[in-house]
Amino acid sequence: MEIHIVDDADAGAKVVADLFERTVRGAGESGAVLGLATGSSPVPAYAELIRRHREEGLSFAASRAFLLDEYVGLPVGHEQSYHRFIRDNFTAQVDIDDSAVVSPDGAADDPAAEAAAYDLRLRDAGGVDLQILGIGSNGHIAFNEPGSSLVSRTRVVGLTRSTIEDNSRYFDAPSDVPVRAISQGLGTILEARRIVLTATGEGKAEAVAQLAEGAVSARWPATVLQAHPDVTVVVDEAAASKLELADYYRYSRALERENPLTPQG
Repeated sequence: MEIHIVDDADAGAKVVADLFERTVRGAGESGAVLGLATGSSPVPAYAELIRRHREEGLSFAASRAFLLDEYVGLPVGHEQSYHRFIRDNFTAQVDIDDSAVVSPDGAADDPAAEAAAYDLRLRDAGGVDLQILGIGSNGHIAFNEPGSSLVSRTRVVGLTRSTIEDNSRYFDAPSDVPVRAISQGLGTILEARRIVLTATGEGKAEAVAQLAEGAVSARWPATVLQAHPDVTVVVDEAAASKLELADYYRYSRALERENPLTPQG
């Protein structure tokens, strides 16, 4: 796990966008399979990728994208659906075909069957080349709340009160927030070939510390990422404030910049 401590969200966005750009360009005409997260954490990175598309010619035309989750009960196009969110904040602003941006159907008659079918669609696509993640203050990734099985698959999950409260800022009232979602499981997420997680703010500091330095536990679901061979964590100073090994992470990144082991670009 690589930990990048940056000054602010804009600096973090550039690190995340660099990883996306290398993945997209490296895939060539065959196209990359991108795993996209919603919520506020990845938005600066999406803005940077949109800029690179418009100003530097970064093309997503050959790419496909899969979302992490969707609220149960919200139809396609609902203003608070993640189907709508990702288009408003990223994919409609670049040249990826809209039909190549896939998410669970939150309005499916049988959400459990839809979750199982979505898991199969991910496998049939050959898996995700690069997955971006945020992290909740309670350590959840996607909607895998504390207590989730570390080998869980895409499924219907109930949301905790704290997650509902966190997400209520996007709705007119807390009572409007759906209480269930279809979410990729922790085991599903771990199948991505590369993962980048981004977080900012002091409110994420404990979750980030547990993610990087805590014991692997269902109490902090993001700690399962310690078992993945290629994870990059990008956090600002506030989100990094509880990391005991912060000085080591800074030293490691400085050493890599001065003496890179792999080509940059």
